[in-house]
Formats: sequence, C-alpha cells, structure tokens
Amino acid sequence: MSPTTILLCDDHVVVRAGLLALLGSEPDIEVLGEAGSGAEAVALAERLRPDVVLMDLQLGDGIDGVEATRRITALPAPAPHVLVLTTYDTDADITRAIGAGATGYLLKAERPEELFAAIHAAAQGRTTLSPPVASRVMAHMRGTRPTLTERELDILQQLARGLGNREIARALFISEATVKTHLGRIYDKLGVDTRSGAVAVAKEQRLLP
Repeated sequence: MSPTTILLCDDHVVVRAGLLALLGSEPDIEVLGEAGSGAEAVALAERLRPDVVLMDLQLGDGIDGVEATRRITALPAPAPHVLVLTTYDTDADITRAIGAGATGYLLKAERPEELFAAIHAAAQGRTTLSPPVASRVMAHMRGTRPTLTERELDILQQLARGLGNREIARALFISEATVKTHLGRIYDKLGVDTRSGAVAVAKEQRLLP
C-alpha cells in the first residue's frame, strides 16, 4: 500500500524541522513538501496534491491557517484534506477551522502515535479531534444556541445567499452602515470573524434553513 503523502505548513522553521524528523520515522507517511506561510501552503497543495496538509493556525504575515484551509479544501477534486496541528484550542479557533473545512483538529501536545493515526484518518476523510478539542465541541453542541434578533437572522440568510453588504442593504431596505453594525453583533454572538464562518456556524447551530 502506498504511503500517505503530506504537506507541512508552519511558520516556525524549528517546528517544521522537528516534524520532518518525526514523520521521517514513520514508513507509511511521505512528506512531499513544507510551507512557511498560508499562501505558500495553498500554492504547494495545488501543485503537489498531497493526501493531507498539516496546518498550523497562526502563520505570521499574510493569510492565516483558517483562510489557507478554506482555499485548499476548495481546490478542484480531489482536494487535499486538512489536519490542523496547533497549540491553540479556543472555541473561536476550533469553530473557524472546522467551518473552513478542516477534517481534524490536533494539538501539538499529542503523542507521536496519535499524530500518525490522525494523519492516516484524515487521508481517508475521517475526523480526529484531540480530547480537549472534542470536549469543547461537545460542550458547544450541548449548549444553548446563540440568540439572534429577527433582523440579524434576516441578514444571516442574505449572507448564506452570498450577498455583499450593499446588496443586503438594498434587499432589507436598510443602510450599509446598519448592515455592518448587525454583522459585528452576529460575529460576536457566533464567535467568528468572517462571513463564511458565520454561515458555517449558523448552519451547524441550525439557525438557517
């Protein structure tokens, strides 16, 4: 059976070196390349077409790991799967990454064998979450849904249709400034900071049809 191919993306050279050494000890995994930025990861993923991209979230200047994940998973099929490997486990980070299309979310504190297993699982499209992340996801699912006003729900539905601020303002007969104000409140309530993230969380929370 051919090895699982991966692409590393982390802006810290020392971290990438450590991962390369670690993954080099696993015969069923082949590292095709490494990237130090989100933009580089997207370009290499498109060219190399690995089975899995190991993605950090904080990548310095340029696009972050969430946006890179969104662009990689949107590549023409078969798009690589993205396994987030990070030290960040806040609700917002987890929600944004999963909303962007990440197959799994692993913390760097996990044991090597857990990382290897998660990589192989991600290559098959199976979800793997570190225990602390899984606990947060379950707590989030059990918790009460965010309470949005009727107007905020109206705007959220327009977002899901792909409309921009000006188009939303025209459709709802309000000003663009009012749309922006409502968007800010929606982002705060859903724990996101992008339009696509808001739509993803809203669908997850069944706030949209």
